[in-house]
Amino acid sequence: MPIVRGGRIPAWLPILLGFLQAVGPISTDMYLPAFPAIETSLHAPLGSAQFTLGTWILGLSCGQLVQGALADRFGRRTPLLVGTLIYTLGTIGCALSPSIAALSAWRFLTALGASASMVIPRAIVRDITEGHEAARLMSRLILVLGAAPILAPSLGGLVLQWGTWRDIFWINAGYGLLATACAFWRMPNTVPRAQRVPIHVGAMLARYRHILTERSFLTHALMMSFYAFSLFAYLGGSPDVFEGHYGFSPGRYAVVFGSVAACFIAASQMNVLVTRRFGLDNTLSRASTLYLALAICVLALALTNATAAWLGLFLALTQGLTGFLNPTATVGALRHHGAHAGSASAVLGTLIFFIGASSGFLVGWLSDNTALPMAALMLVGAVLAKIADLCRPLESRQGKAFFFEKKKQKTFVS
Repeated sequence: MPIVRGGRIPAWLPILLGFLQAVGPISTDMYLPAFPAIETSLHAPLGSAQFTLGTWILGLSCGQLVQGALADRFGRRTPLLVGTLIYTLGTIGCALSPSIAALSAWRFLTALGASASMVIPRAIVRDITEGHEAARLMSRLILVLGAAPILAPSLGGLVLQWGTWRDIFWINAGYGLLATACAFWRMPNTVPRAQRVPIHVGAMLARYRHILTERSFLTHALMMSFYAFSLFAYLGGSPDVFEGHYGFSPGRYAVVFGSVAACFIAASQMNVLVTRRFGLDNTLSRASTLYLALAICVLALALTNATAAWLGLFLALTQGLTGFLNPTATVGALRHHGAHAGSASAVLGTLIFFIGASSGFLVGWLSDNTALPMAALMLVGAVLAKIADLCRPLESRQGKAFFFEKKKQKTFVS
């Protein structure tokens, strides 16, 4: 029976979707202040904790392809329940890990389960709405989602003052149990049984090939992927930069990290007004140019060994700008793929996290206790994202028209 009538989106839905998607940033961000403590506790070399971030991102990139197909075949609810349960069990393994290698392996398994929470909420947004309304709902979801990276590092720093890095993973396991319960209690199936897509390997591969060869999807997806490359260079490099190079305590680093996340949230909420005024494509083009300019400034600050305050300010501006880019680029990527939104969301997520994982590995490999590797990789991502922006199809560069398509009335199906 329909959960919502008349095409109205319930107020609780963005909160639920944001809470479920927050499994990703909580698992990514909460343990960042513990990198030095993990390396010391497990007798691992400097920078080795960043490999656990790389395997986490790699697991997300692989898992999302599978989760997308499962979500199109079995609906949204069941794969999400199974995924959050796997995430919870894997996180317990992380808490009990005796070495960096074991922790990295458990993080990979944990990511396979968490990938359901990354794919399915985006697919649900595409199931029920499109155009400007989809961008508005995505921005509301990001408002809820954005609280996670603000609170997670601060909570991680607080845990380290009273406990160990292992306690962080026990808290993550509790969050996983709560996410499973919430999904079981309220998560609707937004794909009727008649519209579900059977799993056939050949057909699935053909569907993925079709998605990847659709130019509008590919260029928007690559934009998001290269911004993820920059983002994960920042995520992986900033703990060593601020705690190692500048001598910040875990708590003080958490304040810097939270300030950057706050800029992201503020920009994501301004996104609705800006895109309504300037249109999807103008917003993406102008924001990508500004992002490139800010990334150049970050590299200049790293080369001149600027103060932590200046570096933190420009990192906040640079990463905050992705608040404009992510919701609009997501809508652009999924625009033509409503019939298989789960698969399209999976391909999008896989590209984002596979390319992001490469940055996570590189920043660990290049780590020299300065901001230079992080800043250089951020600039590489900004340049490649701008190239993807310039390659977007001409038909998608018609400004506001994209957002004022006729809205289709849809309802949830339980």
